[in-house]
Amino acid sequence: MNAITAQPLHTPLQLTLPADMSMTAKMFAFASMCVGMFIALIDIQIVSASLREIGGGLSAGADEAVWVQTSYLIAEIIVIPLSGWLSRVMSTRWLFCISAAGFTLASLLCAVAWNIQSMILFRALQGFLGGSMIPLVFTTAFAFFSGSQRVIAAATIGAIASLSPTLGPSVGGWITDNYSWHWLFFINVVPGLFVTLAVPALVKIDRPDWSLLRNADYLGMALMALFLGCLEYTLEEGPRLDWLSDPVIFTTAWISAIASVLFVWRSLAYAHPVVDLRALKDRNFALGCFFSFITGVGIFATIYLTPVFLGRVQGYSALQIGKAVFSTGVFQILSIPLYAFCANRIDLRWLMMFGLACFTLSMWQFSPITHDWSGAELLLPQALRGIGQQFAVPPIVTLTLGGLAMERLRLASGLFNLMRNLGGAIGIAVCATILNDRTNLHFYRLAEHLTRSNDATNALLQSPNAQLLGEAGALRQLWNLTYREALTLTFSDTFLAIMVCFIIATAMVPLMRKIAPPKAPSADAH
Repeated sequence: MNAITAQPLHTPLQLTLPADMSMTAKMFAFASMCVGMFIALIDIQIVSASLREIGGGLSAGADEAVWVQTSYLIAEIIVIPLSGWLSRVMSTRWLFCISAAGFTLASLLCAVAWNIQSMILFRALQGFLGGSMIPLVFTTAFAFFSGSQRVIAAATIGAIASLSPTLGPSVGGWITDNYSWHWLFFINVVPGLFVTLAVPALVKIDRPDWSLLRNADYLGMALMALFLGCLEYTLEEGPRLDWLSDPVIFTTAWISAIASVLFVWRSLAYAHPVVDLRALKDRNFALGCFFSFITGVGIFATIYLTPVFLGRVQGYSALQIGKAVFSTGVFQILSIPLYAFCANRIDLRWLMMFGLACFTLSMWQFSPITHDWSGAELLLPQALRGIGQQFAVPPIVTLTLGGLAMERLRLASGLFNLMRNLGGAIGIAVCATILNDRTNLHFYRLAEHLTRSNDATNALLQSPNAQLLGEAGALRQLWNLTYREALTLTFSDTFLAIMVCFIIATAMVPLMRKIAPPKAPSADAH
């Protein structure tokens, strides 16, 4: 048989190379995948402002209701690094299609959950199925686009990656206040069905390779699931259960630590690892994972802190909190055209440095926070944060992944996305711990001065309002005021801690190199 004209029997005739697709086809395919990524990301935080209502509707206490979020996060953080290997086995189109279909079905099941146990199970299923869609958008964008088109694609991905979690509490609070918590899940049905139908029709860029199942690193997968699952549980529940003093947290922390060491050893020793840790030898990729981790800390920790401040100190409802924090998203969207204009003219490293510096300045602007801060006072720091997110995240994506060949990009993009989620989990856990510990410290320091020798204390206890409340009521009012001020001071400490992380990240940007596209097309891209 002529070697030139021979056609491999296993090559599907419907396969389309990215180079053969029109720009319109690429844009529609990429846009349909971005819809899937958006609904998967926004569902991380969409329930955060409505846990009380969900718990009430399912006759569950606060300790049980928090698992509506925790179960999603644990399942998602396990599947994200697996997505690269799964896409090679099943192909991008079918993995994305199955993920979208499963995510939609799991959303419906969450909406009709009959008790808290079923809700937790369906949320874990939703997170596991939805998590695969996130890294696949990154790899597809670099397969479809190059040059200035890649800059626009990275800007879009960066905006979705940072904007979706930001909008989650706002959207969730509005839906719950105006309809019911069931609609937090019903709204996924229409976009989920669209993605399920559109992606198989539009995205035909690779073929499945089921032979990979024979040499798969199943032990590595099990170790990774133990490591990440136990780590996420430890970080989520640790602040509430006083960390290692709780026997369950102590156990999961040790399991995570041992499994992490064994997972790293297995990934470096096995010929076909499920996660490409060797990509960390590339300086840009290693630094990019670090920057992804830091931006995860900033994005998710501030999403956690601002609603908690407005709820605890100001007493805002979920809808009021959503309105107060919405300005971050507005300024991020408004800065997208400016970023796209600059990205084709200015070195991406300096744009990233500007974005990280804006985030640093935002945290500095948060530090003088007082108990009477509301939407007006939050406007400037949140505007800086929105601009910072848009100018920091897309350059990190491009500089980290843009120079990798497709076969390496598939496995490395999962690790890159994992670092953002880990940064968010660790950032929230550390912030919650700071809130617990520093609030007590500030309270005792303030209380030391609240004695009978303090004129302000005497004036408060002798005021007409205090006389009406009686001595016990007046002392209770004084305790509440002291606690409020201690809590406010602690929020300032927490924002300053995040600021220090971003100062370090900003100073490290010059270590990044300019990137060049891969020298040759990947072997599995056709």
